[in-house]
Amino acid sequence: MGSLKRILLLGTGPASIQMAVMLKKQWNCYIGIVGRESVRSESFFTALKQNSQQIRVDIQNDKHQKLEGECQIDHVFHGYGTVTGEWDTIILSVTTDAYIEVLQQINDQILKQVKCMVLISPTFGSNSLLRHYLNGISSDAEIISFSTYLGDTRWFHDKPSNRVMTTGVKKKVYIGSTHSPSQYVKRLCELYEQLGIDLEVMDSPIEAETRNISLYVHPPLFMNAFSLRVIFGEETIKKYVYKMFPEGPITQYLIRDMLAQWKEITNVLEKLNIRGLNLLKFMTDDNYPVRLENLSRDDIENFVHFEAIHQEYLLFIRYTSLLIDPFSEPDSDGRYFDFSAVPIRKMFINREGYWDIPRMPKEDYYRIKIIQGIARFIDVSCPTIDTFIETYERKIAEVARTRKGERLSDAFVAQSFEEDLRMICSEIDKDIGSKKLC
Repeated sequence: MGSLKRILLLGTGPASIQMAVMLKKQWNCYIGIVGRESVRSESFFTALKQNSQQIRVDIQNDKHQKLEGECQIDHVFHGYGTVTGEWDTIILSVTTDAYIEVLQQINDQILKQVKCMVLISPTFGSNSLLRHYLNGISSDAEIISFSTYLGDTRWFHDKPSNRVMTTGVKKKVYIGSTHSPSQYVKRLCELYEQLGIDLEVMDSPIEAETRNISLYVHPPLFMNAFSLRVIFGEETIKKYVYKMFPEGPITQYLIRDMLAQWKEITNVLEKLNIRGLNLLKFMTDDNYPVRLENLSRDDIENFVHFEAIHQEYLLFIRYTSLLIDPFSEPDSDGRYFDFSAVPIRKMFINREGYWDIPRMPKEDYYRIKIIQGIARFIDVSCPTIDTFIETYERKIAEVARTRKGERLSDAFVAQSFEEDLRMICSEIDKDIGSKKLC
């Protein structure tokens, strides 16, 4: 069975639709898709059936034309336990905390035939997690980690269907594999190059997983008293993620915590012999640039060498410089696009009828708990990360108490993610040759 010819996508979210259209358009491969059967996925499966398994991607910006298009899904599976057939490649496009849960539902014999598994939007440790699981079923599949999904894709009509809109595309994404050299990575680099995305190959998959800006900015932005009050409906006035206090959570103290957390993650990486990153450079060069009048190249390049108070000052300048889009065209009143006006989303009733927590910070909770667990395993102190987690867990416990008797999702329960951490640390243990037990 050849490589990247029969591809199964796990997950029925917008990213899966974009990946399916992209792969079909560029490689004309056989595409299958599988998702859990739930109230949420019901409208997706219904739309697929009504449209003869045809899916569509629209774009917001004309320069992303290579990502738009439509195609027909070759095989649709309702529920992971129903997967049959031979697949040379599996692409995981589910939330990182669900990786093992979905793989456990797929027959081991099907997984053993897979030559390559691709993690579209993993977190720090996800590749190690999968490596441990696949070793357990005697699979030697190559496991590839991207740093993050290639852009921003959402439902076209704000609810699951067969149509999505890609509103933004990243300039650069990182990739790492358990195998080197890798023909799969080579093919994926060629694919991303055709799409106009720079794909940088890292020395290891875990190094690629650390090149995700969410790891560094989401916990300080969301796991603080101000943002949590907004998320759990205690503020009646709309507040914004990237604005300064009182419009948003950003204060000198939040910036101090953001810097401290970056340094703690850097200490973890150094202990694992993984290259750290220059936070300010990563923010400006790989994510959102600012004007050189606001931050000079010298400020950016030498960020890691400055004293903490100087680093905090530069990070604060970075966020104030992006209150507006500095590269937008001003209107007749001289006003630039209000770039920072991203509302903090509030808790909501999900499609199953339960109170639920928005993706940010719900997914960030898993990410940061995994980092905390790895740090503890290798004896690296991370007091800032500990504080973020304590603040968040205290808040969800408080909300669960005040809403006792109401239908709450399991997101309101503090979790250890003990089993995932055991598997991840087991692989890290092999990598660093330590004799400790996780």
